[in-house]
Amino acid sequence: EQLRSQLSPKCPLPMNKQKGSMRAHNFLTCIVNMLVEAGIKGLPCDYDPRRLTTLTRAAKPARTLSRRLDGCFPRTVNPIAVWEIKEYYYTTTFGSRVADGVYETLLDGYEIAEARENLGVDVQHLLIVDAYGTWWDLGRSYLCRIIDMLHMGYVDEVLFGYETVERLPEIVEGWVTTYKSRTIK
Repeated sequence: EQLRSQLSPKCPLPMNKQKGSMRAHNFLTCIVNMLVEAGIKGLPCDYDPRRLTTLTRAAKPARTLSRRLDGCFPRTVNPIAVWEIKEYYYTTTFGSRVADGVYETLLDGYEIAEARENLGVDVQHLLIVDAYGTWWDLGRSYLCRIIDMLHMGYVDEVLFGYETVERLPEIVEGWVTTYKSRTIK
């Protein structure tokens, strides 16, 4: 709420899929959207891509990723950056949903790394996670997989919880610099 009143966002602030008293905003997704919007200062951004990310070469599709991501800057075609958000605030048990989330990120990272190597296309792949109990108490083995992905180059950076507020604005600044250098050419 503090960020919301400070930034007065126009970007989407999605709700979770819970019912009744558990229904609330997707806290981490809202924080990410608000910080990205504040950092890009009116530049285009797809906060909720409804299509697959496509990378082109000579204005022709060269690679399409297998899954929709949680956000793309500036758009789903030839993005500068893509991000995935894994938030499990109301998770009471550790199950396949968390495991699936980790392996989805691994697949996306593999495809992006393959495109980087074979097409020479550089897309920053960010993973943003929260819910201390989910990762530290219940899913430490999957936390290890996330660190493995980072070391293998399948994600460029992983932000944990509050680190999102501290680090994301600086990352977004880099995206804006890249965007401006591409549009000048």
